[in-house]
Amino acid sequence: MSLWTRISDALAALANGESLTAVFDRLRAPPERSVAFAIAVIALGAKMAKADGHVTRDEVAAFREVFQIARDDEAGAARVFNLARTDVAGYQEYARRIERMFSDDPKTLCDLLEGLFHIAMADGFYHPGENRFLEDVAEIFGVSEAKFKALRARFVPDAGPDPYTVLGVTPDTPIADIRNAWRELVRETHPDRMLARGVPQEAIKLAERRMIDINRAWEDINDKAA
Repeated sequence: MSLWTRISDALAALANGESLTAVFDRLRAPPERSVAFAIAVIALGAKMAKADGHVTRDEVAAFREVFQIARDDEAGAARVFNLARTDVAGYQEYARRIERMFSDDPKTLCDLLEGLFHIAMADGFYHPGENRFLEDVAEIFGVSEAKFKALRARFVPDAGPDPYTVLGVTPDTPIADIRNAWRELVRETHPDRMLARGVPQEAIKLAERRMIDINRAWEDINDKAA
């Protein structure tokens, strides 16, 4: 059974009059975590679309890139998006429900936030409304300011690809400690490590770019120190 078939089944289980937020209270345990992750990214992405006032083809393509949406599954993805976009519940309520859903796995919340950055930057422009949206979601998720800045530095060109921020260190951090920070991030981002903690396949796909950014940041810092 494909991911999108399971998503359609989850939506079909909604009772008359129930909003999409009801799904977040039900999909708490593996293997439904992958369904929950996909719905959460698309639902919050739909809410984020309101932040800059429109949805571009590039943002739709970003969904496709992460979730490998086949033509037969487009209707299911569109339904999730439209349910979220028209739901009277605000994005803060979505974020709180999702935080509770993944309360035992804060790293997956960071993965989810990474997916939202990926979508926000798909059109090449980081709207101030998107920044406010992502800051609010990060706070609700319990993502630290340092981790948020690291994500923003990786995705947003005008934030400056500062390698120290990407690795969560400062320029005056000893090089040995920076190396340790880099190695720990590489370990956390390795697909085997992510699979071991039950991370959805979609989050692992997003982590491929993260690994590139982490290694590039270390190379920049190490070259300066040489």
